[in-house]
Amino acid sequence: MNRRDRRRKRRVRNQIISYIVAVLLLAGLVTGGFFGVRHISNAMEEKKQQEESRAQEESQVQAEAEEQTGTETETAGEAATETESVQTQEEILEELVESCVANMSLEDKVAGLFFITPEQLTGVGTAIQAGEGTQEALKKYPVGGLVYFAKNIQSEEQLTEMLSKTAGYATYPLFLGVDEEGGTVARVADQLKLANVGPMADIGAGGDPNAAYAAGQTIGSYLKGYGFNLDFAPVADVLTNPDNKVIKDRAFGSDAAVVSQMVASAVQGLQDTGVSACIKHFPGHGDTSGDSHEGAVETDRTAEEMQGTEFLPFQAGIDAGTAMVMVGHISAPALADGDATPASINEKIISGVLRNQLGYEGIVITDAMNMSAISEYYTADEAAVKALKAGADMILMPEDFVTAYEGVVNAVKDGTIDENRINDSLKRVYRVKYADTLKGGL
Repeated sequence: MNRRDRRRKRRVRNQIISYIVAVLLLAGLVTGGFFGVRHISNAMEEKKQQEESRAQEESQVQAEAEEQTGTETETAGEAATETESVQTQEEILEELVESCVANMSLEDKVAGLFFITPEQLTGVGTAIQAGEGTQEALKKYPVGGLVYFAKNIQSEEQLTEMLSKTAGYATYPLFLGVDEEGGTVARVADQLKLANVGPMADIGAGGDPNAAYAAGQTIGSYLKGYGFNLDFAPVADVLTNPDNKVIKDRAFGSDAAVVSQMVASAVQGLQDTGVSACIKHFPGHGDTSGDSHEGAVETDRTAEEMQGTEFLPFQAGIDAGTAMVMVGHISAPALADGDATPASINEKIISGVLRNQLGYEGIVITDAMNMSAISEYYTADEAAVKALKAGADMILMPEDFVTAYEGVVNAVKDGTIDENRINDSLKRVYRVKYADTLKGGL
């Protein structure tokens, strides 16, 4: 490729970089702390200065480059520019993520892997607003996400203000999540008297993936309007046990092929609104008869049975681009060479099956760690360390947040957990948090 082409491509790239910087800064001003304005600004300003320096060097050879002969057609030039734009977007995202993680202290890195309630963060009985207490707590413990429940929701104005202020107080990008599946699990719709999309079993029975997409889009639209950016939905379990007391009509049905179609469509509908999806409860809660809230839960399904049934909707959700997968506290000995350790802290299931077998590269989060299936057998710090060593990226609602947090920090310091392992998880988290910003800038 001659010098004129190279110069044209560099000029286009410089323009794209400058445009992205401007959009990111504007987005940061509008949305507050959610996009981590301070970190984005520093990282991107450095990138801009580098590109301006390169542009000055290009001007010195411009005259010589103009005299060179042999140019490609306009169509080929546009295609090359288009290809480089895509590559540049990916490169910018990776550089941004690397820069943010590199500049964080160990304590901040560890905090960023916890997804807790606002009560666990601040120590109040019931959080219905965000003020100085929230601001101070987020400075001390810059957690990766906060999950809200019905008790935190009083009115549209109250919810919107609380989430907006919370995002503005955050030093780093923050997930603001909720369980909003539709049907019996609809914290926001029920509290604010919104139209409920109904149980997923009804949508699955209808057999129309477009209905699942519409449900996801409806839920995502009102969640986004109030300030949420993550939904712990849809349920990807296949209801193979009709006596299941936990999943019931939360699942799309008992036909794995139908459930797979519905899950993929629901994920797309939700994420098309800008709200990240979290499919659950890997490796599959549909066959169990017990409740992990109350104690240990085990499935006796064989590996072959699960591969041909339970795994299919999760694979469909992964292929649809789900941002997150929740691993349940389900013992599945057949998947772990007879090991009955719950999946949420089982390396053979998280790293061996979900990562390696299903090829999932996104965020893995545990189910709530204050459930009896975990809390009756492990301390908060022990469970958190085991989950991260097993391959999880985020810890949801430990029984005691401070104990779990300090336990992980100490585990890194004494070499039980390699800091690179923490870095890898944090990078997965940040890729999701920053990706939508960069897409909006292009």
